[in-house]
Amino acid sequence: MGVESDCAELPPAELIRGIEQFNAGAWFDCHETLEEVWIGESGVVRDLYQGILQVAVALHHWREGNYQGAVLLFRNGVQLLGHVAPVCQGVEVTRLIQDTDQIREALEALGPERMTGLDPGLIPRVYYS
Repeated sequence: MGVESDCAELPPAELIRGIEQFNAGAWFDCHETLEEVWIGESGVVRDLYQGILQVAVALHHWREGNYQGAVLLFRNGVQLLGHVAPVCQGVEVTRLIQDTDQIREALEALGPERMTGLDPGLIPRVYYS
């Protein structure tokens, strides 16, 4: 299937569950849920699932005080999501990319010594319909 047809498919239940976990701040659980579905996929939806997963793990690293891990995974997640259509399986990919770049830039401006001062209002959500 082509990129657009893959993105036009309905999201699997695991993606919906992973998004709910992401938006609830259960980022490690989101990682576990999306890893199960990501491994069996190929093409653009694989990048969608893995991109969301990596942003979730970046947020988990930030919460745990791992500055380098957070910055790296924010970048990797955005890179993967950049391969995906602006809306894929109902997920607003472009918005997630923008929000992730915004939190990464704010985190980098703070640096590792002040990372706990990150504005929690910058934490991205995954929007989907």
